[in-house]
Amino acid sequence: MLDPTTIFHRMFDNDPFSRWMGMELVSIEKGSCTLRMCVRAEMLNGFGVAHGGITFTLADSAFAFACNTYGQHTVSIHCTIEHVAPVYAGDILTAIATEAHAGQTISNYTIEIQQQDGRSVAFFRGIAYHKKQSWA
Repeated sequence: MLDPTTIFHRMFDNDPFSRWMGMELVSIEKGSCTLRMCVRAEMLNGFGVAHGGITFTLADSAFAFACNTYGQHTVSIHCTIEHVAPVYAGDILTAIATEAHAGQTISNYTIEIQQQDGRSVAFFRGIAYHKKQSWA
């Protein structure tokens, strides 16, 4: 079975959107992944704050990388997000994905998105489905 770092790089190298967003790997291990990125001016909405899709995308990527660490192709089947604070251009966001429940075919993850000062700006929850196909 491949290690989580190898799986991450196989996925990330084929993920132009996460790379375009400027995501960087902070850490990865079985059932968890932490990503970081800087919010750019073109990511803002008409209110001058980051578009909600920015935090959703960062969390969704951390979720995807975390739930694939066990070596099976895994896809999301349901996701939700709660935005609790605004995000601005220049903010450094960190998404911390953690496995909350691991089942044979269905797993649950929580992802907290924090600003550079450690303040939470969003909470994401995802449900993943483990397919039979492996990364090996």
